[in-house]
Amino acid sequence: MRFEDIDFNKLYMEQKEATTFKQKSKEAWDIKADSMNKRVHKSIYNEQFLKLLNLEKIDTLLDIGCGVGNISLKLAPKLSKIYCLDYSTKMLELLNENAKKQNINNITTINKSWYDSWDDISNADLVIASRSMEVKNMKEALEKLNNKANKKVVISYKVGGSFVSDEILDVLQKDIIKKPDYIYVLNILYNMGINASLNFVQSEGRGTIYTSKEKFIESVSWSIGSLRSDEIKKLEIYYDNLDENKKFKEDFVSWAIISWDK
Repeated sequence: MRFEDIDFNKLYMEQKEATTFKQKSKEAWDIKADSMNKRVHKSIYNEQFLKLLNLEKIDTLLDIGCGVGNISLKLAPKLSKIYCLDYSTKMLELLNENAKKQNINNITTINKSWYDSWDDISNADLVIASRSMEVKNMKEALEKLNNKANKKVVISYKVGGSFVSDEILDVLQKDIIKKPDYIYVLNILYNMGINASLNFVQSEGRGTIYTSKEKFIESVSWSIGSLRSDEIKKLEIYYDNLDENKKFKEDFVSWAIISWDK
């Protein structure tokens, strides 16, 4: 079999369907919005992502899965127009509040999802999808991004395929099916005739969940779904026996930054 004959999108979709980490609903992200707004603007990820953007001859931006605006708000002073798309109405409400507080008036919010029609959305010089590529059909999503970009596309995708460490999974005695890793995205782009560039950046890891037992259990549950009472007990025992230094130790996760020019 030739490499060109491998249907990487089909393989991606099969693993995406099977993975333990299921896509969150609009309502789940609405609930998450307030806590995200308190921490995401200060993340080390933001500046690392921004450093990889070449804004030469870039005047407009379309930010897909914009959340509360941690990327777009920082780019607003450098661009004439920004379109921010997200399917969480609460995220967009907070983004608009953030923009108002910073006297930013060149952002337009769009309440749509990956699966809605984007026909009425304006094209932009730069299209980004930062930590928002949890889609069922990667090829379709990449085509939608590419079609809306006049000059450049930049996306990020988590490295490793799991949101929970092997150590915690061992505590739970739980097997998981990882989500498709970033290499699928590169290979799908290759099949599409797009030669993309690859870089890696970091964001804060799960160390932040050790600030309290409740937040620790809540974070694990957010990632892998509802927990049985015996699983919660195992996590409580694990947390209670953690070395104090480990509870507050900073850790990091890696993100693949994938970009291409039109």
